[in-house]
Amino acid sequence: MKKILLYPLTTEKSIRMIEIENKITFVVNRKAGKVEIAKAITENFKSKVKEVNVQIINNKKVAFIRLKPETPAIDIATKLGII
Repeated sequence: MKKILLYPLTTEKSIRMIEIENKITFVVNRKAGKVEIAKAITENFKSKVKEVNVQIINNKKVAFIRLKPETPAIDIATKLGII
């Protein structure tokens, strides 16, 4: 099985998105689809995903994952050591 979530993005903008928009940002496998990314977040962090947007930035696929209000993104960021 291929690894879907490679590493969390820790830019100033992504930290602000965690705090304000309840979004967490990951660099993901180029071949991963939105459904696979959502499933990986749900399985790894036991959280509910509201939507996934992806973008290619600097030849890397970046996923912006908005979580449902009952699962704060700041909890995941704390587990990962981002905040």
